[in-house]
Amino acid sequence: MFSWDRLRVFAAVAEHGSVHAAAESLHITGPAVSQHLRKLEREVASRLVEPNGRGIRLTHAGRLLAVSAREMVAAAARAETDLADLDGLVAGPLRIGAVASALRSLVPQALKALTTRHPRLAPEVHDGEAVQMLPALCNGELDVVVLESWTHCPTPIPKGVQVKRVLHERALLAVPADHPHANLKSAKLADLQDQLWATCPPGTDTYEALVQLLRTNDHHEIDIRYHVADGATQLRLVAASLAVALIPEMVATPTPPGVTLLPCEPGATRDILAATKKADETPQARAFTRELRETACAI
Repeated sequence: MFSWDRLRVFAAVAEHGSVHAAAESLHITGPAVSQHLRKLEREVASRLVEPNGRGIRLTHAGRLLAVSAREMVAAAARAETDLADLDGLVAGPLRIGAVASALRSLVPQALKALTTRHPRLAPEVHDGEAVQMLPALCNGELDVVVLESWTHCPTPIPKGVQVKRVLHERALLAVPADHPHANLKSAKLADLQDQLWATCPPGTDTYEALVQLLRTNDHHEIDIRYHVADGATQLRLVAASLAVALIPEMVATPTPPGVTLLPCEPGATRDILAATKKADETPQARAFTRELRETACAI
């Protein structure tokens, strides 16, 4: 095992080219530098420096070791800076969980901007639903969760978790272009009782929001035939005249040919939220949340 102090001294000698200059840069004496060099040479069992006129130069072994020694000194300096700036440093791992709609429309743009400004950030992204992702956040498996919460069917937020609104948007009724309601200014959900529906799988927030919305409007029998998580795929099913769907505005862009979007009565709205743990929100998570909100404003 090499001594860190001796490697640090040797790196200074390699950088400055002399014992005297290395001693001045490290604020120690010349004899102390020479002693460190002799001990390091015994540890590596090789000559690291040799006389060169009135000075010294690195041997072949010394040049090899100097590469690693410089890297270690640079890494130590970065670590000192990181710890000194810990409260504001946007670097290192950032574990993100996001619902599919936010992952498609918001997260990529936000991460592109964030990693451009902070190239030492190392994000990883997982898609899922709040019911799985919020426990992972509480258990420390995720740093931030991007979730949806419908106004009439809000997502329960666990104790110790804080949320910030990223986006508030309405949902629109998507019907085939040849649907009887396609030429209306708005559609009443009460008039759609016999329709086939496409929505996200059971257990998701979108599914529960649709079911609650229809049941409050006397839709006791809801025929949901198509269960797909991706909103763009739901729109393709609508375009094929296979179903109707309730689609958030963000998901509805771009709208494929053959689909008409209508406001519905009663209206439905949802929030996109960024959730983090109150106790240990990281600078990376804070920066990502800010970038998400800026991205949402831009689109």
